[in-house]
Amino acid sequence: MNSLGELERSIMEVLWSTDGWLTVREVVNRLSDRKLAYTTVMTVMNRLVRKGFIRRERDDDGRTWRYRPAAGREAYVAELMLSALSETGDRLAALGHFARSVNAEEAEALRQALPEGGARPNGQAHDGGAAS
Repeated sequence: MNSLGELERSIMEVLWSTDGWLTVREVVNRLSDRKLAYTTVMTVMNRLVRKGFIRRERDDDGRTWRYRPAAGREAYVAELMLSALSETGDRLAALGHFARSVNAEEAEALRQALPEGGARPNGQAHDGGAAS
């Protein structure tokens, strides 16, 4: 999974904070404190499209591109967590360390997120080994 650079993260934060589609100009305006050139933001947004982080489509008149996230912030963070987990030689030890570091509310959220019977979402039983 690709991580995001500083400007990419700033652009994604703008897009994640909006329910609809945004143009490059609207993103530039929302990043006005950064004093960025329109072309810089446009280039980074097109790179994010190629990386699969955002989607784009033409507006109703077909002249302007509009952009929105391909997935929510939570999905991105979950992918980062899975990517970090894949970097360890011992996934179970890393998961155990992580589980011991969460508070009671977070632990309960994890318990509720797990499927009944420990089955994986694709229907395979969890074998305790590395994810495929």
